[in-house]
Amino acid sequence: MMTNEQFMKVAIEKTKEGIFSGQSPFGAVIVKGDNIVAVAHNIVWKTCDPTAHAEVNAIREAAKELKTIDLSGSVMFTTCEPCPMCLSAIHWAKIDKVYYGATIADAAEAGFKELEFPAKELARLGKSPLIVEEGLCREECASLFSLWKNAALSKTY
Repeated sequence: MMTNEQFMKVAIEKTKEGIFSGQSPFGAVIVKGDNIVAVAHNIVWKTCDPTAHAEVNAIREAAKELKTIDLSGSVMFTTCEPCPMCLSAIHWAKIDKVYYGATIADAAEAGFKELEFPAKELARLGKSPLIVEEGLCREECASLFSLWKNAALSKTY
């Protein structure tokens, strides 16, 4: 059985794959039980789709894999705190819990024009049953921004 840290490391490796293919430094994994059902990275630049964030891509992949839009009983591991769009998608997919590493403030510091609204606060204000856990492997996740900045193809949106 994999630990939460090991699941996050899968998301970190997927993020690196995205960075080295010219994408932004975000990755996500969805787990149901002990099984990884989706692994995705951000493909905004590749697809010219501003909604193609890692979390949304992972939700799309998991829904196809499980043949349902109801991802109840699932947990997401994402390298950065979900933006409001992604948190809403996580809520609509009925994912039970999300663990994130780096914070929205870390992303903003790296140059991303984030809506600086904490995911935990958004879930609370929206009366979502989603459990938001912060700071899992934060240093390693935050270091992805440095790796990305040093990559030849790095650009923000």
